[in-house]
Amino acid sequence: MSSIRTLGAATAVLLLASACSGAGGGGGGENSVNVLMVNNPQMQDLQKLTADNFTKETGIKVNFTVLPENDVRDKISQDFSSQAGQYDVATISNYETPMYAKNGWLAPMDDFVSKDSGFDQADILEPIKQSLTAADGKVYAQPFYGESSFLMYRKDIFAEKGVTLPDKPTWQQVAEAAAKVSTPEVRGICLRGQPGWGQVMAPLTTVVNTFGGTWFTKDWQAQVNAPEFKEATKFYVDLVRTHGENGAPQAGFAECLNNMTQGKVAMWYDATVAAGLLEAADSPVKGKLGFTQAPVVKTDSSGWLYTWAFGIQKASKKQDNAWKFISWASGKGYEELAGKTLGWSKVPDGKRSSTYQRAEYKQSSGTFSAMAEAAIKSAKPLNPGVQERPAPGIQFVGIPEFTDLGTQVSQQISSAIAGATSVDDALNNGQGLAEKVAAKYKGQ
Repeated sequence: MSSIRTLGAATAVLLLASACSGAGGGGGGENSVNVLMVNNPQMQDLQKLTADNFTKETGIKVNFTVLPENDVRDKISQDFSSQAGQYDVATISNYETPMYAKNGWLAPMDDFVSKDSGFDQADILEPIKQSLTAADGKVYAQPFYGESSFLMYRKDIFAEKGVTLPDKPTWQQVAEAAAKVSTPEVRGICLRGQPGWGQVMAPLTTVVNTFGGTWFTKDWQAQVNAPEFKEATKFYVDLVRTHGENGAPQAGFAECLNNMTQGKVAMWYDATVAAGLLEAADSPVKGKLGFTQAPVVKTDSSGWLYTWAFGIQKASKKQDNAWKFISWASGKGYEELAGKTLGWSKVPDGKRSSTYQRAEYKQSSGTFSAMAEAAIKSAKPLNPGVQERPAPGIQFVGIPEFTDLGTQVSQQISSAIAGATSVDDALNNGQGLAEKVAAKYKGQ
């Protein structure tokens, strides 16, 4: 989802012109594999390193087709749903994986894993592994990188104002801090307000979860205008309208990153991957940041969970080659290669416990790596709230209809942030949409 969409969302426009497309046809020779991949920076790094390393070691030629996020999602859906077999491997997320597996579009990986002692499946962070496991208990994708969400704040501004935050704040404490540090020039907090199921709805749904709300009950009762959902949404909208960034109804990941980098906001709640960008060598705020776990109310944790991962099309006739590529790209050896070749800040992190033990990685990631690891480890993709859910997902509901439902509701929420409608009206409209979706699942 550019959803969280972290780096993918932030850079999709910038990378559109430079996206590199390779041959993606079903041929390519016997000793080859066809990979359909999103064009974010980490994936482009992978593409650059493949020929001189993976192909040189294995003799397997990798034919890449690399596209912007929305385009690649459409193409993957078309090819995998028809089981055309044009692509052997594709980048999918933990949103698609369980659904694709249920539809019979993916090859299970358990047999490959059991025969590949060097891959070390036990090293994959448990919530990431869980999110790529289908209802049948089998693993259907391997992560390339992962993320959760946490709160980032300017230590210098907080110190100047005499404000402190605990390592695990409540949302009420965050709102109080935002009020104390906010000025016309430097707003208290940046929260996504841009329409999109992976834009405003990603952070907002984590707030809904910890306030005790949910999109649907276990038996598919829509809850979008229920008291808990409404309380969380009003809190979020009021906070961003009162102490949030300028232009909040149009602000997504990229805009909040800009605001934080340029010193226009004192706090930002968003993807853990943002920390690496803020702590980059050329960042004006490098060394000025503090980090806390995602704020909570009624739950022990509230951070989201997202991963870009590699899945094998069930119709692929080159599944052995496909696994060899995935084992290399998702393995410890690739991380070491990327770290030594490109720099440790370029390592696709967020998926392996061993990454966070590397001295080189710790040195390059500064103060945020331990907090990011803790955020991912505490994520609960199957149980993110106070009640049981009918489908997996923290910042989304793991059903195909959520892309449309989440987008339509997000438009209403953005309108409320802009002051063009009330939260009550926005959620009453959303409830009607959610009830139509729920009707499809009741009694199944």
